[in-house]
Amino acid sequence: MVSDPYKFQNIAIYSSLNDKKIVAIANQVIEVLTNLGIKCLFPSSSKVTKAISKKGIGDRTIIDKSDLVIAIGGDGTLLSSARNFGIHGIPVLGINLGNLGFLTDIAPSSIASDLKKVINGDFIEDRRIFLEAKLDGEKTTYKALNEIVLHSGSIAQMIEYDLFIDGDFVYKQRADGLIISTSTGSTAYSLSGNGPIISPEVKAITLLPMFPHSLNARTLITGQEKEIKLRVNKKSRAFLSMDSHLKIGVDPKHDVLIRKAKGELTLIHPTDHNFFSSCRNKLGWSLGVPFKKS
Repeated sequence: MVSDPYKFQNIAIYSSLNDKKIVAIANQVIEVLTNLGIKCLFPSSSKVTKAISKKGIGDRTIIDKSDLVIAIGGDGTLLSSARNFGIHGIPVLGINLGNLGFLTDIAPSSIASDLKKVINGDFIEDRRIFLEAKLDGEKTTYKALNEIVLHSGSIAQMIEYDLFIDGDFVYKQRADGLIISTSTGSTAYSLSGNGPIISPEVKAITLLPMFPHSLNARTLITGQEKEIKLRVNKKSRAFLSMDSHLKIGVDPKHDVLIRKAKGELTLIHPTDHNFFSSCRNKLGWSLGVPFKKS
């Protein structure tokens, strides 16, 4: 896909990390963008801003003035930039310095060439949903790009909960918890629990029990437009986590309501980006030439 050239004129540079490698990459990005006539902005919330001796700008101003955010780091950094900026409609481009990096896909070795292509309009737009959670009766909502997790807060301690989908009772479960993930999150925490890998364009929500006390418990996949309700047993001590970032206590008096959020994240990829190629490279799948029928 080739989009309009020069779409990105004001670009924010963000990282949730601060080390020598991040600083070196940030300075390289600034040099490339400046030579292309792009204005660079530096969020105060970015840990690398002070390290590169730049004046920080508040996130609200970044949201108002930026056309793009470049996230330097691993998927954790991109998740942070998604919460801070992406949820407000600012596209995000990731430079991968992490281990797996399913969301951040520009390699440090190709920064100059890939950035020039993106600035010239040669890129792919990839839209991802957020999940939104709230406690019934309360106004505060919490958002996650990868997953929302109901858990006990302790190792090897079970909780009991009821699951409802669109108001229909599904099951009562005793387990260490439940991972509710987007298709994006299928390669995150859900993957470590042996959950299914779901192609990003599939409009689904996955519900994966964590160490369930049942031989019949299975992963459940439902549509992304469904509303999920969790009711915790009064004797259970439970917490809710969003992308491993926030952790809030769950009062059994209030059901947990989870649905697709209104805002979406727009990821920017180089045109050679391919989800299945990423799976082969990052998960160690076979890299051989596919079999072709004669």
